[in-house]
Amino acid sequence: MRASPFTVVASLNDLKTSKLLCVKTHGLRIALAYVDGKVFAVDDMCSHEDASLSKGSLHGECIKCPLHGSRFDLNSGAALDEPAEDPVTTYPVKIVGDEILLQVQQV
Repeated sequence: MRASPFTVVASLNDLKTSKLLCVKTHGLRIALAYVDGKVFAVDDMCSHEDASLSKGSLHGECIKCPLHGSRFDLNSGAALDEPAEDPVTTYPVKIVGDEILLQVQQV
């Protein structure tokens, strides 16, 4: 039997409480965001400078970097404001019961 490409990374209840959470899996830091009943997963590090996006804030389906204020679309990872120009990687999310699972491609 083939192993599932999804990995359990957090509890849905924990994320609902905090709205933003940094998890580590497969050597990556990933920011989880809870918006209107949906869970998003993006690289935790801003593409402009080393700042943790999980320490930022949510603005609808966007996450705002705490360092220089760039916003990133949680659906596509696209940078919406300068100074960031490059997108952040997004990851597929699956919810099973109370568990948040991510699909992370191994390099």
